[in-house]
Amino acid sequence: MIIARSPLRISLGGGGTDLPSYYEKKGGFLISAAIDKYVYIILHKNFDGKIMLKYSDYEETDSVGGIRHAIFRETMKKLEIPDDCSLEICSMADIPAGTGLGSSSTFTTALLKALHQYKRDFVSTRTLAEEACDIEMNMLHEPIGKQDQYISAYGGITCMEFDNTGRVNVYPLEISNRTLYDLEDNLILYFTGFSRSASSILKEQDDASKKDDEAMMKNLDFVKELGYRSKEVLEKGDLRGFADIMNIHWEYKKKRSGNMSNPQIDEWYELAMKNGALGGKMIGAGGGGFLLFYTENKTALRSAMQGTGMEEVRFRFEHEGATIL
Repeated sequence: MIIARSPLRISLGGGGTDLPSYYEKKGGFLISAAIDKYVYIILHKNFDGKIMLKYSDYEETDSVGGIRHAIFRETMKKLEIPDDCSLEICSMADIPAGTGLGSSSTFTTALLKALHQYKRDFVSTRTLAEEACDIEMNMLHEPIGKQDQYISAYGGITCMEFDNTGRVNVYPLEISNRTLYDLEDNLILYFTGFSRSASSILKEQDDASKKDDEAMMKNLDFVKELGYRSKEVLEKGDLRGFADIMNIHWEYKKKRSGNMSNPQIDEWYELAMKNGALGGKMIGAGGGGFLLFYTENKTALRSAMQGTGMEEVRFRFEHEGATIL
């Protein structure tokens, strides 16, 4: 039995500049942080000649080409898994899909890690990330970026620079232990209860960027600048400065799509800001998922948010990427 695990993530700055429709013209930059919530892939050899897949659905088929689940199918095709592999593969996750923490790409990365182990292949971290990008962006034509595949492969609190060829320069954020612990302690994550497909919201951004829409490109230029400013203040240990940038980022993020927020999310955001939050934003493409707040008064914030019905998800940073358990 093979068990692979990849971490989910939160974005700390520059999110949205990792789509090729932007970075191929302007270059991109963001900071992403892996957290201790995971997608797991369990792979087991069976003896009945079938491929059995267990996720939110169940599939049993005689061929890789007959698999309905697109990521399962294309990943197994890419790694040239034969039809007679007789595999049972199960996926599980700590967090529901469609909630903004990068679950789809994390699933792809974990599946690749498990299948490479099954084939007894050595695969580098960079290759793992690039294979996941190729499956989702080129084979499945999803209008997404490269952040999620890279952070799930690498882990840590990681800076990513995207050049106009698609090459990703990956390096750790130079943050002190004291700042790391304070940041970890003071970030609070709430599940809004809304799930959505990131692709639908990102497609709007992607289409506008491909057309060189002036407002969209200026928005993303500024968001990239906010990413670099986030890096600067975090490395200086200025967490209140980081909280201010979170608020600015959220305002600019909402301008990219009318579906980025809704009246209920706006109401919760304002409630948090009046009760101890110094900064906050929606994680992921928007429209639902998780709200992330920075606070130095956790008691007041938790007390105020208790009546909203949102569930707090406590987390720590994860410094390891995709791994075999």
